[in-house]
Amino acid sequence: MFQVGDKVSVLDDAIDGVVVKINGDTITIETTDGFPLSFKASELIKIGNADAMTLNFNKNEVIKAKEIPKPNYINKEKKSKKEVPVPEFDLHIEKLVKNYKSMSNYDILTLQSETAKKHIEFAIRNRIPKIVLIHGVGEGILKSELDFMLGRYENVTFQDANYQKYGLGATEVYFKQNTK
Repeated sequence: MFQVGDKVSVLDDAIDGVVVKINGDTITIETTDGFPLSFKASELIKIGNADAMTLNFNKNEVIKAKEIPKPNYINKEKKSKKEVPVPEFDLHIEKLVKNYKSMSNYDILTLQSETAKKHIEFAIRNRIPKIVLIHGVGEGILKSELDFMLGRYENVTFQDANYQKYGLGATEVYFKQNTK
C-alpha cells in the first residue's frame, strides 16, 4: 500500500512527511521539519509522491515560527462590563456635616451610627451584595459601635476591609440575599 518516497499525512494530527522506511505495519516518515517519526499504516493516508513535497529544514525558520508574539497591553485583567464597583460610605464626621465643631462626641457618634444604619438598610432593600463602611482608625469607638450594630442583623457578615486599600479604618459588609 505505501512505498518509500510516498507523501503521507497523519490522520489524527497535523503532520505531513515522506515515507523513508517500511517495517511490516510500522511506517517511518520524515516530517517536513526533518524529524523521523513512526506510525502504524492505519494512522497514515497517502497524499502524493515525494516529488510534490519539498523538505526544507531551516532551524531559524522553526524558531521564528514557534515564537509567540507578546501582547502589547499592560493590564492583563479583563473586567466584566457588568462589574459594578463596591459602594463605599465614608463615616468621618467632616464628610457628613459642614460644621461639626459645636457637636458633642455623643452627637457625632450618634450621627455616624445612624448614617451607617441608613446605608445598611438601603443595601438590604436594594439587594446590594457588599458595601464598605469607612470609619477610620481613631480610638476604635465607631468601629466597636458598627460591630455591635452589624451583629444584630440576620444574613449579614462583616470583616475588616482590604488592608492595602483602606488600612485598618474600614469594614466590609456582606449581605446574604434570600432567594425567594
